[in-house]
Amino acid sequence: QVQLVESGGGLVQPGGSLRLSCAASGSIFRTNAMGWFRQAPGKQRELVATISSGGTTNYADSVKGRFTISRDNAKNTVYLQMNSLKPEDTAVYYCNADVSVTLWKRNDVWGQGTQVTVSA
Repeated sequence: QVQLVESGGGLVQPGGSLRLSCAASGSIFRTNAMGWFRQAPGKQRELVATISSGGTTNYADSVKGRFTISRDNAKNTVYLQMNSLKPEDTAVYYCNADVSVTLWKRNDVWGQGTQVTVSA
């Protein structure tokens, strides 16, 4: 069983910053790609950013230049540094990871979500 535990969400003013963390724990052979998604009220879940095990990153156009995804492979943890936050960034942010539990078996795992609210 693999779990993802997110932290770092909260209320911030427009232009402010937040840093989200997501730690994977459990029976892990290797953590492959990790990423962040978000879902605003009444909208579909959308990709925010992903990072491969080798550090290759991918961002949604709406967050390029403002958000930075990074990871610590030794800690099976992924981070999302969010700067210059806008009200339209308000959403529940979900962590996702492609985890190898054995050499031959991979699971797609989701965190429980953390609320980010950008408001004056």
